Amino acid sequence: MIKIEAIVREEKMEDVKEALQKIQVRGLTVSQVMGCGTQMGYTEQVRGSKIHINMLPKIKFEIIVSTEEWERKTIDAICAAAHTGNVGDGKIFSYEIREAVRIRTGESGTDAIQPGEDPADD
Repeated sequence: MIKIEAIVREEKMEDVKEALQKIQVRGLTVSQVMGCGTQMGYTEQVRGSKIHINMLPKIKFEIIVSTEEWERKTIDAICAAAHTGNVGDGKIFSYEIREAVRIRTGESGTDAIQPGEDPADD
């Protein structure tokens, strides 16, 4: 199992969600976060003083997929949906997951992250 974390521009959230739905990625967590990377923020003039803003609002997607094939499909979909070509488009990280457990049923491994026949599993 693989965890994919994608940090993208706020305005790209709906585009990324739609791209993930199209490839049938079913489970995801979305958080509003603040951060800075290569972009290092921007400078703004406020009441005659220059202020450097380096913590910018971003959206973080967390997705668990079962195989490397799904990892590649998911990353490609996020890249296509979040790309603007400008600094600050974001980053994607992937990690190996050792274990997953669905608390309600006790299912573990890939059974815990894939939807079952019961609609409550989604």
